[in-house]
Parts: sequence; C-alpha cells; structure tokens
Amino acid sequence: MSPETSSSTSHRRHGSNAGQPLTRRDGVLKVTGRATYAADNHPEGMLYAVTAVSTIARGRVIALDVAAAKAHPGVVEVLTPANRPPLAHDPDEKLPMFGFRVEVLQNDRVRYVNQPIALVIAETLEAATEGTALLNPRYEVEIARTGVENGERFPLASVGVGAPPRTAHGDIEAGLAAAARVTEADYITPAQYHNAMEPHAVVAEWDGDHLTLDMPNQALALSCASYAAFFGIPPGNVLIRSPFLGGGFGSKAILNGPQILAIAAARMLKRPVKLALTRGQMYGPVGHRGQTWQKLRIGTDNDGRLTALHHHTLAATSSFDEFMEPASNASLPLYASPAILAEHEGLRLDIGTPGPMRAPGEASGSAALEVAMDEAADACGLDPLAFRLANYAETEPGTGRAFSSKTLRECYAEGAKRFGWAGRPLQPRQMRDENGFLVGWGMGTAVFHCPHFPAEGRATLRADGTALVETAGADMGQGAWTVLAQIAAETLGLEPDQVELHSGISSLPDGGIAGGSGHTASAGLALHNAGEDAIAKLAELATSDRASPLFGTGNIGVIARGGRLHLRSDETRSDSFVDILARAGRSEVVGTAKAMRSPEVTAAHAMFSHGAVFAEVKVDPDLGQVRVTRLVGAFAAGRIINPRLVRSQYFGGMIWGLSFALQEEAIADHRTGRIMNADLAEYHVPVNADVPSLDAILIPEDDAYVNPLGIKGVGEIGITGTVGAIANAVWHATGVRVRRFPIRIEDLLVSRESA
Repeated sequence: MSPETSSSTSHRRHGSNAGQPLTRRDGVLKVTGRATYAADNHPEGMLYAVTAVSTIARGRVIALDVAAAKAHPGVVEVLTPANRPPLAHDPDEKLPMFGFRVEVLQNDRVRYVNQPIALVIAETLEAATEGTALLNPRYEVEIARTGVENGERFPLASVGVGAPPRTAHGDIEAGLAAAARVTEADYITPAQYHNAMEPHAVVAEWDGDHLTLDMPNQALALSCASYAAFFGIPPGNVLIRSPFLGGGFGSKAILNGPQILAIAAARMLKRPVKLALTRGQMYGPVGHRGQTWQKLRIGTDNDGRLTALHHHTLAATSSFDEFMEPASNASLPLYASPAILAEHEGLRLDIGTPGPMRAPGEASGSAALEVAMDEAADACGLDPLAFRLANYAETEPGTGRAFSSKTLRECYAEGAKRFGWAGRPLQPRQMRDENGFLVGWGMGTAVFHCPHFPAEGRATLRADGTALVETAGADMGQGAWTVLAQIAAETLGLEPDQVELHSGISSLPDGGIAGGSGHTASAGLALHNAGEDAIAKLAELATSDRASPLFGTGNIGVIARGGRLHLRSDETRSDSFVDILARAGRSEVVGTAKAMRSPEVTAAHAMFSHGAVFAEVKVDPDLGQVRVTRLVGAFAAGRIINPRLVRSQYFGGMIWGLSFALQEEAIADHRTGRIMNADLAEYHVPVNADVPSLDAILIPEDDAYVNPLGIKGVGEIGITGTVGAIANAVWHATGVRVRRFPIRIEDLLVSRESA
C-alpha cells in the first residue's frame, strides 16, 4: 500500500456526491455583497496606511518632506528608512519556497517604479493619501534598464520555483543536422501584470506578540511562517483570516513589501492598520508575468516526425532577485523527439520582480511552442492536427516515464469533431464569411503538470447526523468551498448540504497551497482521508456495540451511505450515524489526516492534464482588426468533481488565452521605466463583448496514480492551448505569421504590405 493511501481500506468512500454540477456555496454571498473581503474589515481604532511609491526606476531617494506630511491634519506617522522599525529577518534574504526579496524601506535605493519609498499612516484614508502627496520626493536618477537592448544578461541557477535552467535529452545538434528541414523562429511575449478584481490589501492588528491579519492569501500556513520570521515571533502567533479572495492567480501566495510595512506600522503605533494598494500600485511590488524572448528550432524528417526540438528563452527579471518564466520547459512533456533541449538565460531589468502568474512558464512557453509547431507543420505540408498526431508522445519525452494517464488523442478527436476541423483548407486565406471578412482556423495543444502539496484535514461527525470538515484552504474564485465539501460529503456518505465546511483561516489544519492547479487534489485528499478516519472510528463504535446491527462484524468492513453504516457483505444490515453516537453517549467523532503524494509514485510516472483548443477568427481584410468568434476546448483532467465549476475554470483559462493573444501587455516608457498603462482603462483585458462562443468538452479520464481520488488540475491548462490556437488561426486567415504577442493590427498590416 502506498503512503498516500488511507489505512482504513475497509471503509472506502461510497456515494455519488462528487461529479454533480452543484452551484457555488459562496455565490449568493458574493453577488449580494455580503462576502467580507480583507479591506471590508474595520477594527476599532483602525488607522489607514498609504504607500508612497517611487516614480523612477533606478536611483536614490535623496529627500522627502516628512515634516510637511506629518503636519497635515490627521496624519499620525510617516515611515521612512530613517525610522522604520527593525525586522527580525533580512528582507534581502529569501525565505523558503515562495520567498522573494522585498522592499521595506531598508535603504534609500530605488530599484523599480512603484517601489515603496515611505508609508504614511493617518486617521483617515484621505489624510493618508494627501500626506503621501506632500512628501514631494527628490531623486538622484540613474539610467533605467528597461529592455533587451540595455538589460544585463546573466546565467541562471534555476527558473520558476527551483526548476533547473537547462534540461537536455539526446544530441540536439545531431538531430538538427539529420533533419530534412529545420524550422527556426523567434517569439516575444510581453510583461503582463496581475489585475485581480481585489487589489492586495491587509488589515493588521497586534495583541502583544500575537498578530492577526485579514488579507487575501493563497498559502495560509506558509505565509504565517514567513510573517513570523519577519517579526521574530512563533508561527503559531500569526493568525491569517482569508475567507474570500477576489482573484489571486499566484500573486497572493507571496509576501510583498507594502503589506509588511503596514504590519510594522501597526506594531509600532499599537493600533490596527489597514492598507489597500491602488490599481496602479500593483504594477511593481506584487509580481507579474515577466517578458520573454524565445527562439525555437524544430527539425523534422521527410515524414514530418521530429528529429530535434530546441527551445531557448531569455527571460526578464529584476535587478535584485531571480524569478524567471520557465518558458522553455513547455517543450519538455508534450511531443516525441529523440533530442530535446530546453534552456534559459536571465535578463536583469529595473522592474519589480516577476512571480507566479496563472500558468507560469507554460503560458508564455506554449504560446511560442504551439506557433512553432504550426510553422513546422506548414513546412512539412501537413495539417496542424495531423502533424501533432504524428509526433504524439506515448511516454514522457526524454525520460521515458509512463504517463499516469493521458487521453490527449481523445481530446484531439472530440475537439476537432465539435469544431468541424475536417473542413479546414490547408492553405491560408481560403475562407471568407458573408461580409467579406477573412476566416481562419487554428489549434493548439494544452498541457499542465499535476502538483500535489502536503495538506491536512479534519472531519467531525456530529450527533445530529451532520458533519463539519475543516482545512485552511483558499477559494479565490475557483469554487474550492463547493468542491471540497462535495469530496468530504462523498467520503462521509452524506449529502453536501449536510456537510459544513470551515476554511480560509490559518488556525485550521494546513490546507496546503491554492496554486499550480493543485488545491483540489491536495486539500481534497486531506479531507477525504480525514473523513475515512472519522468513518473508521464510527465503525469501531458500532461493531463493538452489542445493540448495533453491525456488532461483531469485525474487520469485514462497512460502507458509509445516506447517513448510515452498511455492512459491505450484507447491506440490509446497517446503523445510522445518529444512533451509533447516541448509544455511545458521544456528541461527535473526529477524524484527522494528512495527505501527500508518494515519492515512489512521483518518480515512476509523468503526471499532466492534457487538452486541445480550436479557434476561429475573423479578420477585417482592410483594417486588420481581429475578432475571435469561436473557441472549442477539449480537456482531460482525471476525475471531475463538479463539471459546472470545471467548465467555468476552462472558460476562464481560454478567455485569459484570448487576452494573452490579442490584448494584454504592459507598455513601458523606456526613458523612465514607468508602466504607461497601469490601470484597467489602458491595460486591456477581455470584456463581455470580446468573449466569443465558448465550448469546453470534458473528456472522461481515469488516473490510478496521480492521487487516490484521481483528481488533476483544471485552473491553468485552458491558457496553454488557446494562445497558440488563436495566433495560428490569425495566420490561417491572413497568411501573415506574427511572432510577438499580443498580435497587433499594425503587425498584420505591415507584414502584409512587406510580403
């Protein structure tokens, strides 16, 4: 038996609550405005903090008019490098896992635009905001490094969260030399910034050396330990309350400087302090998707099979930290090739440090890879889908490991059938609609890994026949509260409305990290195991009770269903949870458990979700305007707990892919380093009018290895196939191959004129 399998195998889950398309438990609270987000909290005596931020990208702050700010009515204090309280942890030293170097007024250096240079604390938000304006900072300005032309290239120790910067399988140069044809091209993806509906915020309150934080957070236990390190207190002294998150996408799993400063101010002033970043202030200190410059070389033989796949990425990071988009690693798990080389190089710029952003690495890397694969297919004279099928990997490329499950062929087949791919002409510019618009069809393969984070859960069966299940997880819009309750209900043999879920607070058992598309699998398995532990304890009470119909059955085993324990070998013999607890004189039975993936299983299998996305675009032949009119995605992600919520996640990922392909880009002023479109008016993301007809097909898939529940992730995979599908459809419509994102009208017009 593997370590991840529950020991109570005689009490296996039994029921059908999982798989039902239940509506979200938090939905009514959110649409009626009753959900309490971090900035909605107002403890008695609370002060307001506003961050004063740099307007230059590189240099020093040489003067601040602190006296003017402090003289403003309502201003209580101004934190600067001169008076910021000492911290127990050096902010320029990384903490484990998601630890980044942060700017907390440790000196007068400016390393990027929007870096905190002071913190104004006041009785009102207005006074704090006005106080920051009175600081009138003066700078010693240095030339900003803002692009590949003046950035500093450097070798990497790792990419992403600890991945190696170079992975090689086979001889890449020999594979290219043996190829009948080599497709080579460069691709550029832009910097993209977090624009969750809820900006980063914190309400910090100290009681002696105990700290309470109301804040949106994707990694409660990990963050408690990190904040404790900064303030020199035990992790158990930090309580984080995060019942609702208005989006996270990776940025709310990491600490940032403004929040640490607000906590320090609360401790210094002995009053609660609230800080909420403005939309513009999020362009810098809270992470973003870094810009990449990628080169792909693809060798193919006369039959269209890969002989070599070389993916090189130059990835932007800050001047003071190292988080690089692991974009080249998108080429490792997908296509069969005797030689694969994925390598990365760093580029230091005067920007805030990039960080995890929905599908980090895979989104940027697959955008380039899927366009390059389309170009290789065209060079071979093959249909793009036929080309991908010709290079289908039956085992993990390079390692030869078996996939824990892989139903990608079915994704291709069902997606193509639903889309009507068989009617696609091979050559571009062959289709027009009734209005004369050019019509193009493109496709891309989707893939995302299946991580599993250590997690803990607690399940309490109560005397009234209901249950309470608890884990310190995070619901940032993906529907975790609903899905986790469904998993627990199935294990406990109850209906979902009989199960109360407590989550979103760090005092509960550690729910792991809500990131990497691994939260449902991690926290869900912890609750499942805790439920099995509770059922085992209940069964022990029943089978040792002479008054129970199950007395004396020993280890024959029981099944939990409908609020009763049924004898597995004779289901007519059963006993209700209520009666078992009543006869035992117990008010409850509590089960606890941990969940983690067996290292042996991880070493033996490659674990990924797969999919295929098909896109239709229409392009105005005169103006070059692009409109995505259809997206069809087919995805295989193991066992589906709630198809309604899974489709929602697929739709969200596909819409983000549309945003990546056609709209989303942070535009820097290369003279100053400022982001010129740091607001939702000019930083373009899709609105309802931009979203086309969406169709997400759920391909059935069983996976006996990924975890005992068979659950894979769905939150990020939708991006990975969609970007390339749209770009390839644009080429099919226009005959113009654009290799930088987002695709611009001018790229289509200039390329057409120069052709």
